[in-house]
Amino acid sequence: MNSPMVSRTTTQQGVMQTNKVLRNTYFLLSMTLLWSAVVAGFSMAMNLPRPGLIIMLVGFYGLLFLVEKNRNNSMGLVFTFLFTGFLGYTIGPILSMYIGAGMGDVVMTALGGTALAFLGASTYALTTKRDLSFLNGIMMAGFVVILVAMVANIFLQMPALYLAMSGMFILFSTGAILLTTQQIVRGGETNYISATITLYVSIYNLFISLLSILGVMNDD
Repeated sequence: MNSPMVSRTTTQQGVMQTNKVLRNTYFLLSMTLLWSAVVAGFSMAMNLPRPGLIIMLVGFYGLLFLVEKNRNNSMGLVFTFLFTGFLGYTIGPILSMYIGAGMGDVVMTALGGTALAFLGASTYALTTKRDLSFLNGIMMAGFVVILVAMVANIFLQMPALYLAMSGMFILFSTGAILLTTQQIVRGGETNYISATITLYVSIYNLFISLLSILGVMNDD
C-alpha cells in the first residue's frame, strides 16, 4: 500500500535534485561569464599579448582536465574560475584587435547573436518533449570533421575552410547546449560543474565563431 507513496516521494526528490542542478548550473555559468568579462576587460586594458598555440592548448586542456578531475569537490570551483578566467584572457587581445580595426559593431553583433542562440537553444531544450539523445552520434561525427578541418587549416590556411570551420563550430556548440540542457532536465547530468563547463565552452566557441564570420564579412 505504501508503494504509490514511495514512488511519488522518489519522483519528487528526483525533480528537486534536477531543479537544484539546473539552478546551480545557471548560477555558476552566470558567475563565470561575468568573471571572464572582467578578465577580458583587464587583458584589453593592459594590452596583453595573445597567447601562442602551445600556451593556448596547454592552458585549455590542462585546466579542463583539472576541472573534471575535481568536479566533485570544492577545488572544482577553483579550477572552474581559473579555466574561465584563462579563456577570458584569451578573448581580450581578440577584442582589442577588432575594436582597434573599427569593428566594435561586429563585436556587439556577435555578443547579441551568441546570447540569442544560447537563449533559443536552452528554451527549446527545456520545453521540448522530444528526445535529443540522437544528437550524440551527430556531434561525434561533427567533432571528427572539425578536428580534420582544424588540422587541414594549419597547413592550407584557406579563408573558405576557416569560415566553414567556424560554421561547424556554431552548429556543434548549439548541439552541445541542447544536449547538455536536456540531460540536466532529464537527470542524465547530475554534476553542475561539468554542466557549467560544457555550456561555457559552447558559448565561448559560439562567440568566437560568430566574431570570425562577421569579421570576414565586414572586412573591407
